[in-house]
Amino acid sequence: MLVRLLYASRAVDTRPEAIESILHQSRDHNPATGVTGVLCYGGGIFLQAIEGGRMAISELYGHIQRDARHKDVVLLQYDEISERRFAGWTMGEVNMTRINASILLKYAEKPELDPYSVSGKVSLALLEELMATASIIGRS
Repeated sequence: MLVRLLYASRAVDTRPEAIESILHQSRDHNPATGVTGVLCYGGGIFLQAIEGGRMAISELYGHIQRDARHKDVVLLQYDEISERRFAGWTMGEVNMTRINASILLKYAEKPELDPYSVSGKVSLALLEELMATASIIGRS
């Protein structure tokens, strides 16, 4: 059973080293558990989609909720899926400060990442647009 979970959180530490630490840990841990996904960040906000087996995703989301590097963790969307959308990345990344503002304006009132003010469906559409425009950076 494959699932996709989409959540938002606020970064406790917004330094580039802290973001890189989260990405590094994900890339080290995810292959063994079969988790794939993408992390968007900007303005102190994270938007992340994670995909994989139901138990692996449930356990990972529980860990994220308890992780001191995140605050205001909110579940945006959880779905059973027939196939992965982000299978190409153990954890892809998007630095939203490097994205054309028009992409953000397509999905939000202002050209800034704010998944707290839009639906999970809209946040997923933004991630799919970022994937379609090759905005996601990946390392395996």
